Amino acid sequence: MTDSTPMTRKGYDKLKAELAHMENELMPEIEKRIAEARAEGDLKENAEYHGARESQGMLQAKINMLKSKLSTADIIDMSTMPKDQVVFGATVKVKDLDFGDTEEFTFVGAGEEDYDEGKILVTSPLGQGLLGKKVGEKAVIEVPAGTNNFEILEIHFDE
Repeated sequence: MTDSTPMTRKGYDKLKAELAHMENELMPEIEKRIAEARAEGDLKENAEYHGARESQGMLQAKINMLKSKLSTADIIDMSTMPKDQVVFGATVKVKDLDFGDTEEFTFVGAGEEDYDEGKILVTSPLGQGLLGKKVGEKAVIEVPAGTNNFEILEIHFDE
């Protein structure tokens, strides 16, 4: 069974637009480069041909990844989400109990993540560790770099 990929309508539309751009604009450009390089003759030592084929393979991998995310998309209706706990779409302010500083994260779905802006995937280890917590609760989260200890200070929704 395939896991669903939670996202908002905005994130879904962004991924669809990105996929359309790749399939309808970028891929034809690469195919044109391959045809032009092929017309130059000997393919064994044709660096342009090999470079274009490599670009085509990488782009196809990205297209396949986006198609997979879109096919498993679970568009979340934000109006049905509880407002008193950390859930998809929530912005949460936490205190790092190890260092004493505060951080703010917004839990988003595929296509909306922006780590510089504090928008993290709800499916990330941090997202999974904070889901369901309420103000005042503590969370011990195992992440690749070790263990994070947080206390939930505030939960709000921007929409």
